[in-house]
Amino acid sequence: MYDIIIVGAGTAGMSAAIYGLRNGKSVLLLEEKSYGGQIINTPEVENYPGMKNVSGFEFATNLYNQIIALGAEIIYAKVIEIQDKGAKKTVVTNDNVYECGSVIIATGATNRLLGLEKEQQFIGAGVSYCATCDGAFFKGKDVAIVGGGNAALEDATFLSNFCDKVYLVHRREKFRGEDRMLERLREKENVIFVLNSVVTEILGENKVEGIMVHNKETGRDEKIVIAGLFVAIGRIPQNEEFRNLIQTDENGYIHAGENCRTNIEGIFTAGDCRTKQLRQLTTAASDGAVAAMAACEYLEIK
Repeated sequence: MYDIIIVGAGTAGMSAAIYGLRNGKSVLLLEEKSYGGQIINTPEVENYPGMKNVSGFEFATNLYNQIIALGAEIIYAKVIEIQDKGAKKTVVTNDNVYECGSVIIATGATNRLLGLEKEQQFIGAGVSYCATCDGAFFKGKDVAIVGGGNAALEDATFLSNFCDKVYLVHRREKFRGEDRMLERLREKENVIFVLNSVVTEILGENKVEGIMVHNKETGRDEKIVIAGLFVAIGRIPQNEEFRNLIQTDENGYIHAGENCRTNIEGIFTAGDCRTKQLRQLTTAASDGAVAAMAACEYLEIK
């Protein structure tokens, strides 16, 4: 019987473990794959306060070592169900059942991929899914963004401030993003719209050197020379196993505000898997702290 079970050992989950353990609670982390989450694939992190430059793997490993030193237990297994039994919660994995007083869901979200050859190979070598994380590496260079929603428009606006040229590639003529944001982008001389088009190939040997784009209306293929490719076609929250219990929005993100509380008493959430505006390392760590403190408070008064 654990005080807190945390589902997911990314930045949010491990940050929650730190705060739970430091409050004297017994903590179990259940992780399907490996600790760290997606940040372990990032070669350089330069936007985390207090750290000028650190690799994603080093950042995650430091967090992992910290929670182990504090006494956290981590088991690698896939969580397939959470059962609410009032004061007691049951967490079912693919090979065991665990009981606890409270649960923190910190499963994160995965980037929706274009599905192109070299895409995953070039992550950190020109391919990125986070303009605010990696955009500064492309100052004065040409980049492309793929997408048609608000995220793509926001990324294009952000990158246009310091990149030479920003190609915005969208498979349709009309964007899903806000009209006001789109109009501001159209006023920027260094933003080039590539509409009714899809990226068919990523060019380069060891890093991104360009893309091939196919225009669906004209049938023409065009080569665009760029140094960075930003993919903004959506993310997939890893909450499918909990949707029969926890309220989610239409995209599958767990409904929770800044207090990280779900619709179920004693079940909390943290990080990229919840409804929020900004998904960064700093906000994941913040969520972890908030969720853990809320769980500790719940355990004290239940």
